[in-house]
Amino acid sequence: MTIHYHVFETALGFCAIAWSDKGIVRFRLPEANAEATEQSLLRRLPDATPAPPPPTIAEAVSAAQHYFAGEKIDFTGVAVDLGKQTELFENIYAAARRLGWGETTTYGAMAKQFGDDWEIAPEVGQAMSKNPVPLIIPCHRVLAAGGKVGGFSAPGGAATKVKMLELEGVSLAPKPAQQSLGF
Repeated sequence: MTIHYHVFETALGFCAIAWSDKGIVRFRLPEANAEATEQSLLRRLPDATPAPPPPTIAEAVSAAQHYFAGEKIDFTGVAVDLGKQTELFENIYAAARRLGWGETTTYGAMAKQFGDDWEIAPEVGQAMSKNPVPLIIPCHRVLAAGGKVGGFSAPGGAATKVKMLELEGVSLAPKPAQQSLGF
């Protein structure tokens, strides 16, 4: 299978996208420079070759650029090629793709979709950390218990997750405690 890639600039830095004839196989969230982004992508896909994106991939690139400029974008129609995944991971990724702009859930709440309780929350976290196409499968919208940020394995870590959520109007700032009235 031939895999091509393209590095492009966004308002938050340089991203990379890699694709097969079936869809996007890898997406790299913004980094400070194009070289670092390309090197990070090639560590996972050493045989990938640079190429101009075909029309469907060019649309995904444009959508990512608009997203990082703060525009409301929906990636649910973007074709992905995730290769071989376990059935559970496929289901977790499908559930994450249903999270819309500005909508969040927790690892535990997502886990409850697949069983009677939250016991598979660690597997949800593992699937999110191994997500090969962040943004397209919006793992940044899955939070830790209590709406806390939790981990994020993308460049910039949790700070990138917070920036992406803020672009979508989600505030993770702590809520102020109730003030007493000064009688």
